[in-house]
Amino acid sequence: MLNELARARGESFLERYGGKISSEWFFPKVLQIIHEAPEIYRAADKIIEAADWIVLQLTGVEARNACTAGYKAIWSRQEGYPTQEFLKALHPDVEDIVQEKMSQEIYPAGSKAGYLTDYWAKELGLTTKTAVGVAIIDAHVSVPATTVTEPGKMVMVMGTSTCHMVLSDEERFVEGMGGVVADGIIPGYYGYELGQAAVGDIFEWFVTNCVPAAYETEAKARGMNIHQLLTEKAEKLAVGQSGLLALDWWNGNRSVLVDAELSGMIIGATLNTKPEEIYRTLIEATAFGTNKIIKACESQGVTIKELYACGGLPEKNRMLMQIYADVTGRKIKVARSAQTPALGSAMFAAVAAGKDAGGYDNIVDAAKRMAGLKDLTFSPNMDNHRVYAEIYGEYERLHDYFGRGENNVMKRLRQLRK
Repeated sequence: MLNELARARGESFLERYGGKISSEWFFPKVLQIIHEAPEIYRAADKIIEAADWIVLQLTGVEARNACTAGYKAIWSRQEGYPTQEFLKALHPDVEDIVQEKMSQEIYPAGSKAGYLTDYWAKELGLTTKTAVGVAIIDAHVSVPATTVTEPGKMVMVMGTSTCHMVLSDEERFVEGMGGVVADGIIPGYYGYELGQAAVGDIFEWFVTNCVPAAYETEAKARGMNIHQLLTEKAEKLAVGQSGLLALDWWNGNRSVLVDAELSGMIIGATLNTKPEEIYRTLIEATAFGTNKIIKACESQGVTIKELYACGGLPEKNRMLMQIYADVTGRKIKVARSAQTPALGSAMFAAVAAGKDAGGYDNIVDAAKRMAGLKDLTFSPNMDNHRVYAEIYGEYERLHDYFGRGENNVMKRLRQLRK
């Protein structure tokens, strides 16, 4: 409903979100409350992101952050929130929501919201002179924790899903992006967010549901987990050897199609197909999905020269990282910290505290002293890259055939289940 209305009215904010607003974001959730529990909506003094609510509890100060306001609540530094006219057309009850239940004072990451209240200082064993920074989303705070504080570098937060973030001096409109927000990640830059709805979850699905008992027995006998065994076997395969290709849509497609009703697919299987071949193919499919995101950015002038990785997957699977390097044709550097959201939070907290209190004047200075990279870089094997380029071409054909409406069989099959 929101997207249809925005398109019909020619609302400019849609471009900043790749053409679609997700049902998981602020205003769709507000509509859900109105439809399912109108009495709660009417009684609420504030509608607030959980992260901002935590800061409010700690400090007694409402200081909403640019990250969640921009990426989740359709706010921009230039235009603010959607207009009252649009909100009224969306639902009469939300016409005045910004004035009545929200805040138009928005602060970039690293801003000091205030200090701990007496109560929370006592509860946490700290003092009331402890500064509290404004909130920021967990993936986004990982960007400076990987040492990235300037344009041209994509940070991949890789785990059950993957979030891709890039900084730029310019605002461009990339298909299927989660948003482009001024000061959304690093103050002074436009921050781009894109992502894949499932990555590690796909591999876990496979080992939970599709691996024969003989492999489990072998892994146990050798003191390995099943992922390690499959990786060892998959590493021995040449690029393209299995004849398999997959679409990485086990949880729908986030970027660039923004379609939760799409589903996964594997083609090329024969009676000789082995579990390790499928496992490697699923990894390759997620790498192709990342490559599609990179190409979407670059097609709109958002430069990506280097890749940086953090999260659980870079810590666990070197073969996966090498495949990503080979598919994208780019070097991948890995964050030193295995807990980049926690580190990034500490970095922005140090900025909120300020240099006089033992912190830093800005996030660039904090990154120089607090962040770092592993002595580990994955460089592309260009012979593999050339073969992967051919396979990626086939991936892109399937991506557009099933994802852009030429064949909606995935959605028709989904309807049969209902």
